[in-house]
Amino acid sequence: MEQQNNPPKKTISNDERLELAAQLDKDLDAFISSLEKKRYTEGWPEDRWEEEMAKHPFFMKKSPEPGEELSPLMEGLQQLKYDPLENTEQELADTYKEDGKFYMQHRKFRMAVLSYTEALRYKVGDAGYKAVLYNNRSAANFMLKNYRSSLQDAQKALELKPDYDKARWRAAQCASAMDRFELCAEICDTILQSDPSNGLAIELRKTCAARKVALERDARKVARLEREKEVGLQRTRDELRKRSVKFEEHDALIDERKLRPRLAPLEDFMVTCDNDGVLHWPVVFCYPEFHTTDFQQQLPEDTTMYAVLEQLFEQPLECDRERVYRAENVAVYYENRILGRAYSVDANKTIQQIVAEKTFLVFQGTLTFYILVRGSSHEQSFVSQTRIPLNVEF
Repeated sequence: MEQQNNPPKKTISNDERLELAAQLDKDLDAFISSLEKKRYTEGWPEDRWEEEMAKHPFFMKKSPEPGEELSPLMEGLQQLKYDPLENTEQELADTYKEDGKFYMQHRKFRMAVLSYTEALRYKVGDAGYKAVLYNNRSAANFMLKNYRSSLQDAQKALELKPDYDKARWRAAQCASAMDRFELCAEICDTILQSDPSNGLAIELRKTCAARKVALERDARKVARLEREKEVGLQRTRDELRKRSVKFEEHDALIDERKLRPRLAPLEDFMVTCDNDGVLHWPVVFCYPEFHTTDFQQQLPEDTTMYAVLEQLFEQPLECDRERVYRAENVAVYYENRILGRAYSVDANKTIQQIVAEKTFLVFQGTLTFYILVRGSSHEQSFVSQTRIPLNVEF
């Protein structure tokens, strides 16, 4: 067989080997740099990794809020925690009881109420255990100011555990908050029977007694004022009927609301009759020239119109630059809205005499008068109107 001669291998020196390695590194760097650079899009976003980590059961610092999306691992743990097939009723009650404690510590009282309510759904035979649940729910309701529910839970806890001091004290607090003074005193007395030196119970009982006296006094005062108001209203109605005062609203003497002024400055000043039989009227004085008004909240009917004008113009009107609005210079009118006519007022007459005129009608429990400078163009324009719109306001 013929022997094949292979060419001898070339020996590489150390320098050549180092040079070759350097070239290979350079070529690899160039290849990597030539690749298209893409942003990593899988997994957690870079700017939210802490948020995502906080959702992991091992790293979370607070429990998930109701309705918040759970991670698959947390959802599985939740199912194990609350699964009735994996837990006894006592274990489930314990779980919800612990949830309630957690929510109480974090001042989430509504969630605490729901947790204790869930715990109470399960049949646990220990009356003392259920008493604690009722007492805890009472505490949560008390913080929410649901005093009626808190009292009911405290009383239920006492039925299950008659010597439950915490529940008894909260029941006393609820009774006080609801102004059930007799019940509060009764509960405080029970507390003091076993603990005569209980300062909180002594102080609460004393405070309730004082508040009861104050409320009863205030109630008597309100009742007296209501009686006086009713007597005064009836006296006013009697005087209005006796004087045959005429109203635009036919049922004004029956419906108190029709006697009450609707203008804001007068709405708290309904016509009244004093002990001497004198009516005091709310009155509006309109100045058509300036489209402005004055008010008298309780004008005695025995006052003459001239005296009223002197009082009105004791200080000149701001809009009366010529200072012509004086008692002796002005004319006063009232309007009959049904007839659409204006009637002149004799300034020497009293308010009672003016209201008694056949054409005078009271509207919305208020007397309305129009004041203009006598002989002025504004007076002529006002008087010449054959019909004044019912919704005219000055």
